[in-house]
Amino acid sequence: MAETVQTAVPGVEEHPCLALVNSVSGPAGGKHRDELITPEGVRTWLLSRDLIAPDAALFEYCRGRIVALRENLRDLFTAHTGGDVPSPEAVQAVNRALTSAPGALLLQFEPMTGFSRSSDHPVTQAVEHAMALVAEDAAALLTGDDASMLASCEADGCQRFFLRTHARRQWCSTRCGDRVRAARAYARKRMQREVQAESGHTAPAAAHFDVQR
Repeated sequence: MAETVQTAVPGVEEHPCLALVNSVSGPAGGKHRDELITPEGVRTWLLSRDLIAPDAALFEYCRGRIVALRENLRDLFTAHTGGDVPSPEAVQAVNRALTSAPGALLLQFEPMTGFSRSSDHPVTQAVEHAMALVAEDAAALLTGDDASMLASCEADGCQRFFLRTHARRQWCSTRCGDRVRAARAYARKRMQREVQAESGHTAPAAAHFDVQR
């Protein structure tokens, strides 16, 4: 898998739709990360999840379609976790992806080995096939038992979604949790320093006032 933090996010291994939405984010330090910034990046991402055949070739047009699906899925996940209404365009786009290519294993015949079935598709259908599988996974997630577990990370600057491992979980990864706790600790110490500094400045003034009286 491409990113250690990504693989540590609960639900990503089981759901390619979550992995797709999380393939772009703004993690700690404000660094932008996008695994699908080039057609080769998209090919590597899809291949690592067995969503395309090893000999499939992808182009910029293919990248654009996968990225568009990613944004539509983010729209649905954001609406779901926020209790809002998703845009009709996002719902329609995912439905188009669901029906863009058959998800069934195709029948193949080789003279030396006979009949077999595989998920190999012509290059022109590689993206449609992958999109259909990801869209099916998203539809199953949003309507299944795990739907209530879907959540967005509450760490500042993180854009990832994850499946809660327990009801009180707020962050997608240990890294995000540690970052939030460190920020809170720093804020408390800063506040304490400000209070101490303020007390130190006001005390002499009060003493001077008493002397004058």
